[in-house]
Amino acid sequence: VRENMTVSITQPSGWQVPVDEDKVAQFSYNHMPEGSGDFEFGGIEPTGDTPKAVNFPMIESQASAKDDQNCPIAADTQAYDKTEMGYARDGAVGDLADRNDYGACGVLLLGDNVGDDLSLNDELRDVYSQMNGPVRVAPGNHDQDYDAADDSHALDTFRDQFGPSYFSYDVGKTHFVVLDSIEYEGKANRKKYKEKISEEQLTWLENDLKNVPKNAQVVVATHAPIVTHKQVVVDNAKDFYDVIADYPNAVTVGGHTHTQENLVAGETRKEWAEAGIEKLPNTQIVAGAVSGDWYSGGLNADGLPYSFTQDASEPGVLTLEYDGASRSERYTVRNESDDHQLLLGVNSPQWRDWAQKAQEWQDADKEGEAPEAVSERVVTRDDLKEGETWLTSSFLAGTSDARVEVSFDGKAPKRSEHTQPGKGEALAKGWEYTDPYTASQNLRTSGSVGQSSSHLWRTEIPSDLDLGTHTAEVTGTDRYGRDFTQTVRFTVVEDEAAAKTESQKLL
Repeated sequence: VRENMTVSITQPSGWQVPVDEDKVAQFSYNHMPEGSGDFEFGGIEPTGDTPKAVNFPMIESQASAKDDQNCPIAADTQAYDKTEMGYARDGAVGDLADRNDYGACGVLLLGDNVGDDLSLNDELRDVYSQMNGPVRVAPGNHDQDYDAADDSHALDTFRDQFGPSYFSYDVGKTHFVVLDSIEYEGKANRKKYKEKISEEQLTWLENDLKNVPKNAQVVVATHAPIVTHKQVVVDNAKDFYDVIADYPNAVTVGGHTHTQENLVAGETRKEWAEAGIEKLPNTQIVAGAVSGDWYSGGLNADGLPYSFTQDASEPGVLTLEYDGASRSERYTVRNESDDHQLLLGVNSPQWRDWAQKAQEWQDADKEGEAPEAVSERVVTRDDLKEGETWLTSSFLAGTSDARVEVSFDGKAPKRSEHTQPGKGEALAKGWEYTDPYTASQNLRTSGSVGQSSSHLWRTEIPSDLDLGTHTAEVTGTDRYGRDFTQTVRFTVVEDEAAAKTESQKLL
């Protein structure tokens, strides 16, 4: 028994722990005899002497024993005020409240649940109290007590209000693990942290997995992902992968970066290799964000921020789907059906020239007039003749083993090029690797454009198209054989002057 510890249990398959009035799962006990002390947001009150026993009730559950399970993961709700919490409530969180397919598995909140102001935890609890299953909560860097002296007390308020910072539970045939991948540097370096999994947790994980069959489905969820398409994120990633090395079906799921990624085991990347990861040992999913790009951009027809992410995705929620020994996943965009998986645009030399000027305007704090916008669905005849004018497809369900095909004006489909295929290449970054549909909105508003994506495909537009409007039909086939089709129309004009005139009609 330590003076500062949280005791928790692992819920077995076929059982269910209780929930409180806000649906938050109850399966832990904090032990801190002297309490946290004077914390801005409360921390943990003194718990007194060590109890003689701590009992954790559970009830049998046929639902949680079933092989078929849907398990939503909501990353980065990250509301900084009540207005943004309202956007979450009316967006992706509201979508979850309307669903009835995850009652046994429940919803996992994947950290950065609020934005520094821990007094908003009550609001967070309220919006997620409408869930149709238990709510479990992982911590993020914006969920910390910044007045804590060091990492050992950085999550005291979190532990008091939500539960342990790392834990596990079983649903169906899947073992879920939640780890804390943020190490706070203490109030002397307020808000600074390392992305790292503590040795204490790695030892606990090794012991936890001793009770799990080697061929089991395992999910390891961390706020900061182990890797992204850009880099290795967690400092001790190799140590972590060593612990799970005997579990080939383990998948890691992260948030933190406000990107939506599905990186398949076996992929290779120059940046990973430079950090000592020659080949991705386990599939890494980055779960998007409830807040998208921090609730940024203009408002859509529903009064919610567009909030397109830097990697050309939208606010939403990941769902892991299990059928016994197999796993699939889907990303559901806020207020959309699951079929909404393609964002389409035209990436032309003219658009790239405008994008660079717009980025410079953003970088200069929007001083002076914004550069005159051009529509991402207008292209000049000269641009087509030059080449390097692409129909871009941000395929949200896309992975390195997915396929995207494009048919122009009803002709035979062409296979699209995946810009980041995970075959040892370096990061593909630049306007030529950017989705114009989402970037155009962001360049006019938030300025948040990453110029790279793990799920962007591009197809060169035929150079001999006539003047006028043309149609491209895009079909994306994900790694599970599911097809998604979307159509986009674009216009070919004579020159830049005509492009500006046509753009004015569309913008």
